[in-house]
Amino acid sequence: MTSDRGAIITWLGHAATKIEAGDGTVILIDPFLEGNPTTPDNSRAQDRVDLMLISHGHGDNMGDAVKLAQQHQPHIIAMNELCGYLSSKGAKNCSGGNTGGTQEWKGLRITMVNAVHSSSIQDGEQTIYAGLAVGFVIRLSDGFTIYHAGDTDVFAGMELIGRLYHPDVALLPIGSHYTMGPLEAAEAIRLLGIKHVIPIHYGTFPILWGSPEALSRETSAISDLKIIPLKPGETVSQAELS
Repeated sequence: MTSDRGAIITWLGHAATKIEAGDGTVILIDPFLEGNPTTPDNSRAQDRVDLMLISHGHGDNMGDAVKLAQQHQPHIIAMNELCGYLSSKGAKNCSGGNTGGTQEWKGLRITMVNAVHSSSIQDGEQTIYAGLAVGFVIRLSDGFTIYHAGDTDVFAGMELIGRLYHPDVALLPIGSHYTMGPLEAAEAIRLLGIKHVIPIHYGTFPILWGSPEALSRETSAISDLKIIPLKPGETVSQAELS
């Protein structure tokens, strides 16, 4: 089913994000749904997942990846080490990569970019190394480009991400404590040169105190910036970001 609004981005709470491309392809990023207290009840199960992107191995990002992989058999893009783990759990279509690498899949171009964060998997009593944490630059078939930063602090290389890929919209964590907060996210916006920002990774738990209002205060001097404070389950379309 195609959409005359172009791609539709739905924030599902925390870092979990669904992108429905204009041709109906469903991309799911960091699928922490069932255990996510902010995910709407009608979004905890997914009817369709064609492509799954996983930024790193922590449970609040990879939470439902194995179950969804077994249920929907999506194509998966993640770090090599993370793909090795997922494959051992029955995920059949995991394409491992690394930072700077671009993978093409059915008209989409997915580039793994740096993130400043740790990555491990807690499997029972065992802590498993899961490679690097990453973000994703997603270029749709019509050229519309989405940057999902994953879990990260601000870093100088964000300027290169902006210069190389020119994202139309960025999903940036703002909660602080485990990722950058509003002060750091404001600097990320300056480095990226981005004009449309969807805040993520805040409000899930009390410790994640950052807020869109605080981000707005920190970015008040940036002209033409549009911060889009979605509530979990809310959407924004490509047409609204053009």
